Amino acid sequence: MSSFGASSPLWSRIRQSGIATLAVMGMAKNTGKTVALNHVLAQAHAAQVAVGVTSIGRDGEDRDQVFLFPKPPVLIWPGSLVATARDTLVRSKLRFKLLGNTGIDSPMGEIVIVKALEYGEMEIAGASRSSDQLKVIQRLRQAGCELVVLDGALGRSHHASPAIADGVILATGAAIGGGIQDVIRKTRDRLAILGIARVPAELGARVQDLFDKGGVAIWARDGSPLFQAEIASLNAASVLMGFAEQDVGTIAVSGAVGRQLWRAMSSLGAMKPGLNIVVADGTKLFVDALDVQAFCKQGGSLFGYRNIRILGLTLNPFSPMGGSFDGAEFLANAEAALPGYDVCDVMLSEHKQQLQLKQGADRDVATST
Repeated sequence: MSSFGASSPLWSRIRQSGIATLAVMGMAKNTGKTVALNHVLAQAHAAQVAVGVTSIGRDGEDRDQVFLFPKPPVLIWPGSLVATARDTLVRSKLRFKLLGNTGIDSPMGEIVIVKALEYGEMEIAGASRSSDQLKVIQRLRQAGCELVVLDGALGRSHHASPAIADGVILATGAAIGGGIQDVIRKTRDRLAILGIARVPAELGARVQDLFDKGGVAIWARDGSPLFQAEIASLNAASVLMGFAEQDVGTIAVSGAVGRQLWRAMSSLGAMKPGLNIVVADGTKLFVDALDVQAFCKQGGSLFGYRNIRILGLTLNPFSPMGGSFDGAEFLANAEAALPGYDVCDVMLSEHKQQLQLKQGADRDVATST
């Protein structure tokens, strides 16, 4: 079991933020998300913070299901609460106490809440739908959790939405592919998508009803409504293009924005200089940063109805596919290239803390003799 003499910079940042729900999100497989999660859980235990843990989908398998490399297990500390599917409990490597049911079903059984009675490994499979996830978070808070930590699954970023999580840790690393500068560029591009500006107050008031109800809405340049309906964003591209001959000024979409929908909106932006697009937040955008840049260069503006709060970036210099980095070099380059973010390598951080503890113990011995 890990032990810490003092809070890590990442944990200090989390505590100072005052958040109640934290999402840990990976840029890709093998970027160190589980290591970052375990670091947070260890720090929370050391700080005696009551913590709850759950997942979007399934995580904690013994092996990466894509590359079949051994994965670091999710490590749960005694006293922590875990919301997971009932079928996962038979594989837990710790003693626990069942606290209650949630009534939320999953492919692996009902989501239940248990209390860990000792330190050990767990497989965690939580609710998949955002509405169910919010219910689980509420149950964990009602059970006394001061901080709820959400662990994501491959390709699922909606758990990081500010509608669910108050703050986000983004894990990035060598497994993305390319050299150090390539990884930093890809990470910067992802941050640009997640960090789109919040909608101005006047425009936010106009689109509020759409985000309360869900769907798609269109307004003319003078602010008059042209269209609003609770339709899926997957079906919205043809609807938007039906307004190509009108003086469209603002489009708001509450759901996911994929490439087909983005092409439609970009086409309208080329025809309607100054077009405003409002999405729920950056987790709903499944487009490249270059696509967003091109849209803005042609005079359009992209906003998020809510902000995503990035509390930290964690780095993993190791790649199981080859092409690993020197950890110190990777950290130095990332800190220089991403000055607006708190960047850390939690493994290096823990190693540094352990060295400090050892040096302190050595000094105590020297003094006593």
